[in-house]
Amino acid sequence: MPDEAQWDFSGLRALFINCTLKRSPEPSNTEGLVEGSRDIMDHYGVRTDTVRLVDLEVATGVWPDMTGHGWPVDEWPAVQEKVFESDILVLAGPIWLGDNSSIMKQCIERLYASSHLLNDRGQYRYYGRVAGCLITGNEDGIKHCAMNILYSLQHIGYTIPPQADAGWIGEAGPGPSYLDPGSGGPENDFTNRNTAFMTWNLMHVATVLKQADGIPAHGNQRPAWDAGERFGWSNPEYRR
Repeated sequence: MPDEAQWDFSGLRALFINCTLKRSPEPSNTEGLVEGSRDIMDHYGVRTDTVRLVDLEVATGVWPDMTGHGWPVDEWPAVQEKVFESDILVLAGPIWLGDNSSIMKQCIERLYASSHLLNDRGQYRYYGRVAGCLITGNEDGIKHCAMNILYSLQHIGYTIPPQADAGWIGEAGPGPSYLDPGSGGPENDFTNRNTAFMTWNLMHVATVLKQADGIPAHGNQRPAWDAGERFGWSNPEYRR
């Protein structure tokens, strides 16, 4: 086994957004799973932060700041700044009625609201960052929820590493949740393995992107495309 001391990710920042429906201080099962991933990152030097979105007054909509669109208060812009400051984003939430929570949907909509912004190289601003997701519940649906989240995140510009999702579900029907005594959730080897794989893959790929100064800026620059540079699209040599 390689020497664990060689792994130092102190140059990275990670943000976990917990999309539970439970307001603090009510215990969140999703938070329990988040802590497993966060502990690994903390141990290897990543600066981590967690936001429980339901605790904030986050407006509904697809503009970066909804106070200019009929809402008296919107605390999302401060969350968005944390997103842009982070190399790693992990969206975490519960399954309800076989799908992601309403807070998760709201979070993705608000992330999408800034997808038009560009970095200083003319790429969409989410480029050069990695993302993953964590799902909890007590019926099937982890893969369905993860597909929705990871598709949405790559669509706005995030890089998705291999095996970038993990989750825990108990038996179908009413039963113990992840943190409940006797649930077996925190001890579940499959969940713990996938959570560890996701966490390490996020750190590894974030490091690769950071060392490479992001995604190469060619063929994906919006101003260049708008100015008529088609990156081979109009060249018949590339379109047979």
